[in-house]
Amino acid sequence: MPPAPQPFTPLDFQLVLLRRMADHNPDLVDEARRELGVSAGEMREANKRWQAMRHAPRGRAAASRYRSFLGAPETTATRRIGDLTCDSWLWPVPLWPTLRFEVLLSPTGSVWNEWLIRAPGSPAPTLRAVPDLTPWSCTVDEAATAFAPARPLEGTAPTRWGLSFTAPDERGVPQRVAAEFTWGLLQRVTVRD
Repeated sequence: MPPAPQPFTPLDFQLVLLRRMADHNPDLVDEARRELGVSAGEMREANKRWQAMRHAPRGRAAASRYRSFLGAPETTATRRIGDLTCDSWLWPVPLWPTLRFEVLLSPTGSVWNEWLIRAPGSPAPTLRAVPDLTPWSCTVDEAATAFAPARPLEGTAPTRWGLSFTAPDERGVPQRVAAEFTWGLLQRVTVRD
């Protein structure tokens, strides 16, 4: 008889978030992984179990999957995004205490979006220029608001987003910028010519 599968935990989920971020910021991820007290192998194993869970033929729907290992959301709310109304579920992420993991659900219960956002009541970062855009300093929404109008860019994977906008450099000279986000958190910025 095969051993029972190991339960997926909130710690495992944080490792999944980090695994995707390691492509852009391996040093930050290694530091966070050490803070969590886990090895690189444990991070890879958590990601492997996550992928198996997501792609299982009879796996749970995404919304119930999150509830199964994160528990009941800390906060639920109804949000309007343009003409659409959706439910927002928020969970704390101990690695980033000022952020929350948000799942946006359609009226039928399917997951529209899943990413990190600023926790309600937590102060937003001050974003005035390109030097303020450091890895893990802001979310997609915060960058889009600070440097409006921002144009969405297609991400390179399902958990990745991009924004194109203009921001001043350290001398105040406007620069065309492409910002890349993983799970909604800024990973890197490229100044375009």
